[in-house]
Amino acid sequence: MTHEELKQLDHQYVLQTYGRFDVDIDHGQGATLYSLDGTEYIDFTSGIGVCSVGHANPRWVEAVADQAARLGHISNLYYTQPYARLAQTLCERSGLAAAFFGNSGAEGNEGLIKLARKYSFDKYGKGRGTILTLKNSFHGRTITTLTATGQDRLHHSFFPFPDGFRYAEAGSLDALQGAAGHDVCAVMLELVQGEGGVIPLEREYVHDLAVLCAERDWLLLVDEVQTGIGRTGTLFAFQQYGILPDAVSFAKGIAGGLPMGGFLVSEKCRDVLGPGDHGSTFGGNPICAAAAQAVLDILDEDTLAGVQKKGRCLRAAIEAMGLPCLGATRGLGLMIGIEVKPPRTNKELAARLAQNGLLVLTAGDALRLLPPLTITQAELDRGLEILKQTLS
Repeated sequence: MTHEELKQLDHQYVLQTYGRFDVDIDHGQGATLYSLDGTEYIDFTSGIGVCSVGHANPRWVEAVADQAARLGHISNLYYTQPYARLAQTLCERSGLAAAFFGNSGAEGNEGLIKLARKYSFDKYGKGRGTILTLKNSFHGRTITTLTATGQDRLHHSFFPFPDGFRYAEAGSLDALQGAAGHDVCAVMLELVQGEGGVIPLEREYVHDLAVLCAERDWLLLVDEVQTGIGRTGTLFAFQQYGILPDAVSFAKGIAGGLPMGGFLVSEKCRDVLGPGDHGSTFGGNPICAAAAQAVLDILDEDTLAGVQKKGRCLRAAIEAMGLPCLGATRGLGLMIGIEVKPPRTNKELAARLAQNGLLVLTAGDALRLLPPLTITQAELDRGLEILKQTLS
């Protein structure tokens, strides 16, 4: 199949809900991808943070193939080893108490919302179900998680939206308290606002917010769909903020390319959801769980330390280029945002880079880099050279 034949097939049979780059990808290895005609690309996207250990990682491939040959699916009516072992690893490495497995980040965040509202209902009764979120946040594309998202531009077309959310400016505890009331049960936030432009929250603000939540018995819910599973240089970003949330969602990089999501809860919330309160047919699927276990095995402490080092070096190299269309960098680990200076736009620059062999993302008004956590120095150097040559 040629590139044009693939595009025609897509346009004829697929809903056009994505603004695709004019690029096709056929296969990859590590952080290097190849199109149908053999064109090479350096991948600074990881499939939007999903392919955390690179493409066709041998340990990941072996784990998936071995489990597929053993048991593909059986449902949560029965015990299987992969999900139980994965839950143990996640809890031991996060300090949290128990896990729930689903299929996506939006599902993980839906679970957090249900958890918080049931916790409050069980303890206080009706009338205390509002969740505070931050402006510029992004929590998913289901109707409920879209409502939880603090971006007005996304609150259109799909009316009516459900009640039960209010928004506050990120970074201001006064703004959060001003939005609060007797009906609040939780605060949900991203520690780095990913889709909003890769904007990290200040450590002091997060600490003070955690104290406020504890004082008022609001659950502190941390959306780590994008920041989790090593992306920021620790298994979860909250581990760099000196807090222990009541619940944390995860997805994207957890299974290294297979669809998986879910959430972890603290001991305080272990018994909130019981049989019949929540579920997912494919949740904890043996193949996805085996893939996720392989990812966590690969992302040991040395690898995570390398993520932090690579992130610092990548940001320093970009800023040292002094490219006239780019400004300062920001982020944590290998979750990096780059300011784009007018009159250029991030979409224009991303398209130009793709034409020259470097795949990057956009977020807010910035370029966003999410390379595989296992990217080699040679691949980083090649990507940086394309960036410099293209945008000089």
